[in-house]
Amino acid sequence: MNRLQTAAFAAIMSFAPLVRGADYVIDTPHSNAQFSVRHLMISNVKGEFNKVTGTVNYDPSNLAAANIDATVDVTTVNTRDETRDKHLKSADFFDVAKFPSMTFKSSKFTAAGAHKYKVAGDLSIHGVTKPVVLDVEVTQEIKDPWGKTRIGATGSTKINRSAFGLMWNKGLEAGGVMVGEEIKITLDVELVKSAT
Repeated sequence: MNRLQTAAFAAIMSFAPLVRGADYVIDTPHSNAQFSVRHLMISNVKGEFNKVTGTVNYDPSNLAAANIDATVDVTTVNTRDETRDKHLKSADFFDVAKFPSMTFKSSKFTAAGAHKYKVAGDLSIHGVTKPVVLDVEVTQEIKDPWGKTRIGATGSTKINRSAFGLMWNKGLEAGGVMVGEEIKITLDVELVKSAT
């Protein structure tokens, strides 16, 4: 390798960390996904999925290289009512026997304020993939008592459940339907920085 090649290689290597960003792994025991939907047109019923896994590449100085790849285990759905949870797992709703997970894969990060971002990507639920935009807020990095670097993030969006093939519903005598169409989704994750 001549002097020019050596200098070019050194320049590329010095830029590489900026391109790559920092890799994080979702800490499943400290992460979950929640949802909220109208019930009987009058109240919000909330539930959660207790197993979220995946990876994040994040560098606030180089958003072009940032990405999220997260998977939610739909079989862990919990609304604090066993009968309702069983119905949600059935073919009427999530059909977990065929579609046991939902995924989000980001395609673009856009700054939206201090530690805030608009994150566009593809959300897959019930075998259907649609583009969505998450409003994401990221915390500062910290060192935990065991020497690991951690960071937290909350992402939220709204979807129309029918667009993902979740069609089940019942009409009400007084008008309206039993289950609302709009679903509010919130993803709370704690991330552990991968060893370099």
